[in-house]
Amino acid sequence: MLWLKAFHLIFVVCWFAGIFYLPRIFVYYAASEHRETRDQLAIMARKLYRFVTPFMVLAIGFGLALLATNPDYYLQAKWLWLKLAGVAFLVVYHIQCGRYVNAINQHTDNHTHVFYRFFNEVPVIFLFAIVLLAVLKPF
Repeated sequence: MLWLKAFHLIFVVCWFAGIFYLPRIFVYYAASEHRETRDQLAIMARKLYRFVTPFMVLAIGFGLALLATNPDYYLQAKWLWLKLAGVAFLVVYHIQCGRYVNAINQHTDNHTHVFYRFFNEVPVIFLFAIVLLAVLKPF
């Protein structure tokens, strides 16, 4: 079980590195006025999204494997259901990042750097909530 937990945490960290940095690329893209810079940032965003998506899948997979080690406990734990709701939201956030990556690469994105600065903060809030739920196990 400790191996499952270790790999779960490793892939969560890798996934979060991507979903913290990807929206920063969006900010730089939206703030740039130079076509060459925007093209390079679009390529970076596409490559980063493709790189971190498997980490999301692996983090969820190892998390589900952990759940399977003691389903009687985990499925009745209210803190876990809140954590899973947060993870589900982050999956939607990740998919939305993919939509923005596509729009940027197709040159159809019209969001401002201010929008992306706020969008960039969303996963931080969920990270705090999820870690606190997993460590403190309230309820």
